[in-house]
Amino acid sequence: MSQNLIITDSGCLIALERIDRLDILSSLFGEVWISPAVSQEFGSSLSWLKVVLPKDQGMITALKLSVDDGEAEAIALAYEYQCRLIVDDLQARKVAQRLGLQITGTVGVLITAKKRGIIDSVKGTINSLESVGFYVSEALKAQALELAGEVGGGDDR
Repeated sequence: MSQNLIITDSGCLIALERIDRLDILSSLFGEVWISPAVSQEFGSSLSWLKVVLPKDQGMITALKLSVDDGEAEAIALAYEYQCRLIVDDLQARKVAQRLGLQITGTVGVLITAKKRGIIDSVKGTINSLESVGFYVSEALKAQALELAGEVGGGDDR
């Protein structure tokens, strides 16, 4: 499994596109793969996004019983290639974890981006995401700011 490869659901792509920060993903990861259903949900094609069809259609069908089409294909693709998965939906996260997949969410991507100097402020970026309708619980926000070293007089940009 390549550490430079990640598979994402459409949620992270849509959220980052809304705040014009899709560059975070392309800066952090050498390869970003999406499934055809995620590509359709996202609606944009970008040179650095690679659309890969998961092979196990039976697994996708089974996953669709508990998650939406894009999440089902993204989970199946991550399972097939044993890659990390970016997924925010709680039910999809639970399904992916039961399959033993390594997962992160959009907020986790932001923490990594801050640690690598791609963004200045996790708090500021979360505020931007919230302003376009992306929900982040108070508990997750507090945990993220702590992990990013922004607790207590941190950067408010």
